[in-house]
Amino acid sequence: MEKGGIPVATASYAHRRSDESMIKATGRILVVDDDPAFRKLLETILRREGYDIVIAPDGVAALEASARHRVDLVLLDVEMPRMSGFEVCRHLKKDPETRLTPVVLVTGLSATDDRILGLEAGADDFLSKPVDRNELLARVRSLINLKAYTDELERAESVLFALAKSIEGKDPSTEGHCERLSNYSSELGQRIGLSDDQIIALRWGGIVHDIGKVSVPESILLKPGPLSASEWEVMRKHPTVGEKICAPLRSFRQVLPIIRHHHERCDGTGYPDGLRGEEIPLVARVLQLADVFDALVTDRPYKQGMSAEKALIIMEQEVHKGWWDAHLFNDFRAMIRDKMRKI
Repeated sequence: MEKGGIPVATASYAHRRSDESMIKATGRILVVDDDPAFRKLLETILRREGYDIVIAPDGVAALEASARHRVDLVLLDVEMPRMSGFEVCRHLKKDPETRLTPVVLVTGLSATDDRILGLEAGADDFLSKPVDRNELLARVRSLINLKAYTDELERAESVLFALAKSIEGKDPSTEGHCERLSNYSSELGQRIGLSDDQIIALRWGGIVHDIGKVSVPESILLKPGPLSASEWEVMRKHPTVGEKICAPLRSFRQVLPIIRHHHERCDGTGYPDGLRGEEIPLVARVLQLADVFDALVTDRPYKQGMSAEKALIIMEQEVHKGWWDAHLFNDFRAMIRDKMRKI
């Protein structure tokens, strides 16, 4: 059947397209290609959809543009002067500021080896030249939506980091403690050959390990003298509270064992679970050493900070008591002494 001389299906499609055209897309896209005509073609198609477009004529200019503009997607030619698309992609994926930005390699190359090179460089998708308009827009929409989702995650992570910092800020004597733990523990992780994901978990764990203290009243948190038994009962809950706060974020899944278990001891006398030895996750054992060391060498209301060497002697005594991982402590002590020699 026809309606007004137009097939019904076509009329319905035309009406749907009219509705869609009223909803403008959002997002900023970096278009990188050394062919001015092709750049203009992509720019025209994408601007009509409502996207904000940044242009770069080669790889070096692309990196400069990505540093100046926060983009949501990069459409990247492979064969360019000065720097290939593969190289640009590797740079973007290594930079913490741009590693989650989707990169689509747009290329006339079709060989499997070239696609493998692109995947190894970190590319998220591929488009072949000549580009099909519908395929281009479908992939752009999909990846822009993915970037919006990861941005939401980053915002949630930022809220948790800010919360952790605010807790640290309540006690002037612990200023900088989280940052130092983050640095000590990630450096030790690198020294013993942990994976990149584990090192990131240690870096984040150093910041948020005590986030559960948000549930501890300031009268307990800032008490200058010893805690009573009931006050200790409240304090000992902060690792499990912190774990619950961070658990909804999947990006924190490798940080959760640090939050929950950083107060365990290898002899089973720690909390909250009384784990022993290697039952305690390795990343938690790493952060424990950084935590204890920093507590010993920094001033607190109830004591003066001691020298690094004296702190290491006390920690060695605690290792003999069975509190800390002996092998990890040897690596930690060597790391601290290396630092002391460089001062």
